[in-house]
Amino acid sequence: MSNDLNQCNFIGRLGRDPETRHTSSGDAICNFSIACGWKGKDKEGVEWVNITCFGKLAEIAGEYLTKGKQVFVSGRFKTDKYEKDGVTRYATKIVADRIQLLGSKPEGEESPPPRNEKQTATAKKGGGFDEMDDNIPW
Repeated sequence: MSNDLNQCNFIGRLGRDPETRHTSSGDAICNFSIACGWKGKDKEGVEWVNITCFGKLAEIAGEYLTKGKQVFVSGRFKTDKYEKDGVTRYATKIVADRIQLLGSKPEGEESPPPRNEKQTATAKKGGGFDEMDDNIPW
């Protein structure tokens, strides 16, 4: 096991709607880019971060993310190597394992589904201290 760490966290806004596609086996892949601002002592700017996600996260991202929305993305840094016109090229991206919508939603917009159905079910049933039996033996 390695003691290395490859984890990146970003907050930014989508520059365009995400592109979702499916593999021949039906697995979803979603790609999008976010603009992340930075500010130094004498300058400021924007970096575009390419994001890829897979599976259920890709399906949710493709359904709920749109151009201009602010998101938090957490994942790992990955560099792809490919050849184009006989020249070796590299492309960096973040493979996301967590995405969270930020900011308030406009009126009438649907919210994404809860991320943890077990917590939601428990919250609906009650289960707080007010629901506990007063005859606890200790």
